[in-house]
Amino acid sequence: MDPTTILMLVVLVAVFYFMIIRPENKRKKAAEQLRSGLKKGDKLTTIGGIVGNIVQVNDDTIIIETSDDRVRVEITKWAVSTTGVQTSTDPKDQKKQKVKPSDEVPEEPAAPAVEEKAAEEEKPAEDDGKKSWDPEV
Repeated sequence: MDPTTILMLVVLVAVFYFMIIRPENKRKKAAEQLRSGLKKGDKLTTIGGIVGNIVQVNDDTIIIETSDDRVRVEITKWAVSTTGVQTSTDPKDQKKQKVKPSDEVPEEPAAPAVEEKAAEEEKPAEDDGKKSWDPEV
């Protein structure tokens, strides 16, 4: 094999490692540390969006309370997304701006098309053998 071909293959493998494999391994390690560090009393958000406080931690599952009514749900540890309450990713600057009443332009009601109705009534009905569904009518 040509030395340039071998060098290109090595560069390609290095790019894959640093761009894809290494960051994914870091994310997995961080998620595993998050899940193993869960303790009673922590607030968490699941992958499905359920928010609750941890009541009990088992080997593979967690029991959380989801409301003040003491509703308890048992979930697996891999379903934990983040600790704390996850918020919206939309910036608050993009909220709807209220329109001031003075800025609004009132719309005038549409007047009935009297002229068009009169023109249709005056037009004699001509039937040259064409049907009403014919586009040339």
